[in-house]
Amino acid sequence: MGLLDDIHAIVGDAGLIAGEDVGKRSDWRGVVCEAKAVVRPRSTDELSAVMRLCHAARQPVAPAGGLTGLVRGAYASGQEIQISLERMRAIESVDPVGRTMTVEAGAVLETVHEAAAAHGLLYGVDLGARGSCTIGGNISTNAGGNTVIRYGMTRENVLGLETVLADGTIVSSMNSLLKNNAGYDLKQLFIGSEGTLGIVTRAVLRLHPAPTSEATAILAVDGFDNLTRIFSLVGQRLGGALRSFEVMWSNYYDLIAVRSGRHKPPLAAGHDYYVIVEAAGFDPERDEIQFADLMGEALEQGLTADAVIAASKAQRMAIWAIREDVPGQIMMMTPGVSFDVSLPISRMDAYIEGLRASLAGSCGETAMMIVYGHIGDNNLHLLVAPRPWSDAASQAAKEMVYRPLAALGGSVSAEHGIGLEKREWLPLSRSPQELALMRHLKTALDPHDILNPEKVL
Repeated sequence: MGLLDDIHAIVGDAGLIAGEDVGKRSDWRGVVCEAKAVVRPRSTDELSAVMRLCHAARQPVAPAGGLTGLVRGAYASGQEIQISLERMRAIESVDPVGRTMTVEAGAVLETVHEAAAAHGLLYGVDLGARGSCTIGGNISTNAGGNTVIRYGMTRENVLGLETVLADGTIVSSMNSLLKNNAGYDLKQLFIGSEGTLGIVTRAVLRLHPAPTSEATAILAVDGFDNLTRIFSLVGQRLGGALRSFEVMWSNYYDLIAVRSGRHKPPLAAGHDYYVIVEAAGFDPERDEIQFADLMGEALEQGLTADAVIAASKAQRMAIWAIREDVPGQIMMMTPGVSFDVSLPISRMDAYIEGLRASLAGSCGETAMMIVYGHIGDNNLHLLVAPRPWSDAASQAAKEMVYRPLAALGGSVSAEHGIGLEKREWLPLSRSPQELALMRHLKTALDPHDILNPEKVL
């Protein structure tokens, strides 16, 4: 019997996809799966048994979550087996008193949100791919999203993990305590490691009380100084109630909200920035008044040129639809290169202006760029479309975006990981000593390099 036959004996017909059926699977961008086979275990024990076989055979594997990533972190070559946890999606339990939820790694983020809401609670990580991304994928990339400014990254919202190592060993650190200093916090090894050190199978998530009030506004702002002053103002006035501070540069708003024809623009085009401010609290009447007064204060101080406060859930969703319109970005900017970087807020304006000048000097006025981001957590997203398009132009765009970050104290990846796409740029954000330590950890936990090989390092 061959390796796949042995794996089939463990996972059964439903757990193994091979042959032509593999090519019927693809990621969110339509990239067809090239793996030797796709293995879909139904439990941690099944995965452990599969990994023991792969370890003995030196068979490389590529873990996959919801396949919504941007850096080819789940890519599986024809020599690799893709490990998908799509059959491990259970919400195992919710503890409304301890405010925790135990889930399998294949659980979809939106399902987690719904399960928490049923108990009057909230899971703090939220992002545009919520309907298809999985908790395991979020953990492996330390996903951020739209509410990091209030609840933190995935790392701050995970209390415990269960992980299968390269040799099949199950490491169960399913801690549910907020305070636990009994030795090394082993879960932190696996959060953000992109499946290169182990495959996460279950998690204990930290939950929060669900707010009873919600207020959303979109502001038109001219001048970066006004933008930073508004950020300071809403932070001072709203404190912990500030949930999101999202900024769309004029090039993004004009292209996506106006020219694409996909939205009804809530504010007129022509301003430098468009800011989504969202607050959530626990006193609906007071919070609504406070939020309206705050928006009025920003107008009176001349910090914003115009503002619209969402008067209904439909209006709120319409505002967010502009910010989260990934299909619109693809439609208007393809072919292009997507970037996810971070840097100090005070350096953002000069960085973007320098990038704009470099792009114009290299590609001329036909080059396109749109910029948007979370700002309050240092994260910028950029889509750059050099014209005419070529592989050389794409590489030049990466040079222009990534090279300046080292001197600015920035990072080449804010929330999507490294994968294959950013591997060559990682030394811009990590020192030789850090990279050496990463390699030591990889060698110690995966000596035969079978877990997501060639990713990150």
